[in-house]
Amino acid sequence: MRNTSKALGVAALCLGGAVAMSIPAQAWDPTHPIEIIVPAGTGGGADQMARVMQGIITKHNLSKQSVVVINQSGGAGGEGFLAAKNAKGDGHKLIITLSNLFTTPLATGIPFNWKDLTPVAMMALDEFVLWVNADKPYKSVKEYVDAIKAAPDNTFKMGGTGSKREDQILTVFMEKKTGAKFLYLPYKSGGEAATQLVGNHTQANVNNPSENLEVWRAGQVRALCVFSKERIAYKTKVTDKQSWNDIPTCKEQGLDVQYQMLRAFFLPGKVPADQAAFYVDLLKKISQTAEYKDYLEKQALKPTFLTGKDMLKFLEEDDKLNASLMHEAGFVAK
Repeated sequence: MRNTSKALGVAALCLGGAVAMSIPAQAWDPTHPIEIIVPAGTGGGADQMARVMQGIITKHNLSKQSVVVINQSGGAGGEGFLAAKNAKGDGHKLIITLSNLFTTPLATGIPFNWKDLTPVAMMALDEFVLWVNADKPYKSVKEYVDAIKAAPDNTFKMGGTGSKREDQILTVFMEKKTGAKFLYLPYKSGGEAATQLVGNHTQANVNNPSENLEVWRAGQVRALCVFSKERIAYKTKVTDKQSWNDIPTCKEQGLDVQYQMLRAFFLPGKVPADQAAFYVDLLKKISQTAEYKDYLEKQALKPTFLTGKDMLKFLEEDDKLNASLMHEAGFVAK
């Protein structure tokens, strides 16, 4: 993890037309409540992160103004992205983004590109885990895939957040790697996908750890593997038997598929550099609190604080990766 110093010189990266420049920290303060736009439904990972950070800001008095979380999930998050784009120059609106920052415009054709916004800070990377109902007999990826192949097509239902987004991309690549066939069912949030799995309305999901945490702890779901190059680092027991680190990688289980999801914050385009600098400083302070570090561990998020040129480099590379995956999956709007 590379940390950019608080002073940063604060190189606030304003892609909405402004040039990055060094400015004094704390040169600007919000004059009315700050809105955090969540381009996803309630209960999902992005929503949870926004609300945790809202609480940390309030508890530690990090802003003179209150913070309001607003969910705008329509159009696979397109509603939220367009709201941020159309708020050009408004330094009182933040948007938390997942990898749908890249996938939603490709899937829907909406007139939006992440370069319409002002990057502020990347906060973490989120993992994806293959989950099944704990009542089912399969305890490994092989047992699970064998069961799917033995069943008629479209009888194994995979629940996920939205269509032509990260969850469905992973489902498609699981099909390509294994030859198994799923019926993908899109839901409004990871929380809803978790509820459907517990109720046996689906046979699996690839929810982020935070989205299935409580039902995993309650023994209602089983984690088969994590779609990452390495195991999740956290070794404190979460259930009575397992820590996040006890979950094998999918590659260890014979399924060579890796994917992690962005967790980052942006402002609308054309936001003055001193306003962008305020939020770089704010998010840096949040990332250093005990509450935030505890949240990262409990949700199995990988701490990855980037801003300025480091963040821009990551975004450009992740944009290319997601575009490649979307084209290969056949999910790009024509």
